[in-house]
Amino acid sequence: MDFFDSFPVMEQQSLRDFKKFIDLSFRTFARTYGDALEAFFQPLLFFLVWLEKLLLNTPWPIIILVIAILAWIGSRRWQLVLGSIIAFLAIGYFGMWKDTMATLAIITVATMLCILAGIPAGILMSRSNRVQTAILPILDMMQTIPSFVYLIPILMLLGIGKVPGLIAVCIYAVPPIIRLTNLGIREVDKETLEACTSYGATKFQKLKHVQIPLALPTIFAGVNQTIMMALAMVVIASMIGVRGLGVPILRAISNQYLALGLLNGLAIVALAIIFDRITQRYGTRIQKHRGQKNKIH
Repeated sequence: MDFFDSFPVMEQQSLRDFKKFIDLSFRTFARTYGDALEAFFQPLLFFLVWLEKLLLNTPWPIIILVIAILAWIGSRRWQLVLGSIIAFLAIGYFGMWKDTMATLAIITVATMLCILAGIPAGILMSRSNRVQTAILPILDMMQTIPSFVYLIPILMLLGIGKVPGLIAVCIYAVPPIIRLTNLGIREVDKETLEACTSYGATKFQKLKHVQIPLALPTIFAGVNQTIMMALAMVVIASMIGVRGLGVPILRAISNQYLALGLLNGLAIVALAIIFDRITQRYGTRIQKHRGQKNKIH
């Protein structure tokens, strides 16, 4: 006997009515405000499409040069620069350039949105224990709930397309940067803050000139994890109309094309390794720089 069947008939009916009420309320909300929500996200869609076209129309040597420059700025290691160049040349050689550029576009926009929303939320959490207590369960739910579950309301509100996929990626990827921003600011040395207070610094001045600069290595670790989780969502986002490396992987799964799935999967791995190394090395360099400045002072 099912657990639900063990309830009395009246309670079973009440539960069914409650589920129907939730479904009906959400459908009514989607029909009433769906067009307004689409209009609200229209600038975001415009920017995403513009960036994707820019990456696709830019000659491949320029794209590789920009990636190489970013790798050098982030890591200052020629090995990573050379590896990034080889990886993107291989991506182009195996015919995955367009899908990779589409993936880069959505990952870039998703990371920007996560940073814009996550860092202020992390700062807010670090300023108040009550806010932290309220937000932590939400972050836990965002990280543990299966992604297919929150795709349902997003699809009901916005349908199939780039924006629903982008929102799904952001929901999945934003918790790390919120958590690590909060952690980084809370771990700033109390004696340093007391010294700032004794010199008459305001809360905003302490935050801007002391807490955020000292927390930057931890914040960059959050950016790193956000990028990794966004890349992990590429395949799932492709199921709701997002172009990129996830589309051929889904096609390979449906048709049992081993080579197609393996190559595109390795392209995602290559992107993950490149961005992981760049952000990790940059965070480490910031940490060393801060340590040297503290020793001097």
